[in-house]
Amino acid sequence: MPASSSAPASSPAPALPDLPGLAARQSGFSFSVGKRLTETCPPSDAQLDANGGAFLGRTGTITTPHGTIQTPAFIAVGTKATVKAVLPESIAELGAQAVLANAYHLYLQPGPEILDAAGGLGSFMNWSGPTFTDSGGFQVMSLGSGFKKVIDMKNVDSSGPDDAVAPGKERLAHIDDDGVWFKSHLNGDRHRFSPEISMQVQHQIGADIMFAFDELTTLQNSRAYQEESLERTRLWALRCLEEHASLTSSRVGKPYQALFGVIQGAQYEDLRRKACQDLGSMPFDGYGIGGALEKENLGTIVRWCNEELPEDKPRHLLGISEPDDIFTAIENGADTFDCVSPTRVARNSAFYTPFGRFNLSGARYKTDFGPLQDGCDCYTCVNYSRAYIHHLFKAKEMLSATLISIHNERFVVKMVDDARLAIESGEFFEFKAETLGRYYS
Repeated sequence: MPASSSAPASSPAPALPDLPGLAARQSGFSFSVGKRLTETCPPSDAQLDANGGAFLGRTGTITTPHGTIQTPAFIAVGTKATVKAVLPESIAELGAQAVLANAYHLYLQPGPEILDAAGGLGSFMNWSGPTFTDSGGFQVMSLGSGFKKVIDMKNVDSSGPDDAVAPGKERLAHIDDDGVWFKSHLNGDRHRFSPEISMQVQHQIGADIMFAFDELTTLQNSRAYQEESLERTRLWALRCLEEHASLTSSRVGKPYQALFGVIQGAQYEDLRRKACQDLGSMPFDGYGIGGALEKENLGTIVRWCNEELPEDKPRHLLGISEPDDIFTAIENGADTFDCVSPTRVARNSAFYTPFGRFNLSGARYKTDFGPLQDGCDCYTCVNYSRAYIHHLFKAKEMLSATLISIHNERFVVKMVDDARLAIESGEFFEFKAETLGRYYS
């Protein structure tokens, strides 16, 4: 249940401008809850104890101007308006319902004005379905103290300085209360991002769902800095809402773009709940649960957030794709989530199967003429053998990344689709046990 908070109190949210036509435009986006996990699969006392609290999983439908998303759903990551090495047509064929692109990278190249002139992200990349863009907030961390460093989800160590930089790296982002100065990783040019600029960029990119500009901290930041950052993100959220309202009203004729607030607070329960209460009282269309999360506490943190957030709005968990994390997120109330992992590992020849992840570069695959996964319905498994893709990888042919990526994306998309069906049929816990027992055997 909600913990008593020792976090500093926030001032009341100022009223947002009531701009002409804004409410009517917002009707282009909606979310409806379908089946609740506790209704179709009543958990036992032992399951509740193991979870540490109530299960908040549910199915639902997100409606956008470019189509619907049946949730829970895995959102394929297309950082630079492309899911790496995979045609948009192939992403649609493998069953992905939506793609997520990165506002920071598209701002640098080709520039948001290009996407705006093209009719938006979907038109630009020949994707007819729903689209997401993140805000650029991740780069506040990754180009600052965490540059070229994977977020540590295992160790909480706040003994070092809050402005530490990864060894041997240059800090490329400097944050202040108004926004962030970035040094481009492409050519060294200096750029400014603020809540207003992030909204302007994302409106030009034209995704159906956008995220408010936030500061992503790490598990190595001190409690004092986490509190400071949380307040900064809260104030930025208000500025994003105001700019979003203004842009929505002024960009007549454009489809409505939903805006999600982003929940931070690291591993602290009181900060997570406070962020959810603060942003949950604001007129966002949905919410993203962000930040560095200890893997072992992922479900607990997601549950804290979803106990506080409005039930009638969708929740997106940023950056997960491991099977155990996916099931933990779903049963604790995440509706959508994304991760680059399926294509990233594919470029190193790793492929998913129901029995775990394997590396196709091994010599035993040289004469293995079976598919990557027996019974898989993806284009790769229907048409190509492990031996052929092994050859492509060894020959450094780009097609190897394409074929493995198609399979990996299909594997994760189908697993989440099947989890959704299992909630509806009342078989979620059995499906989870069978899937994870086999995968991690």
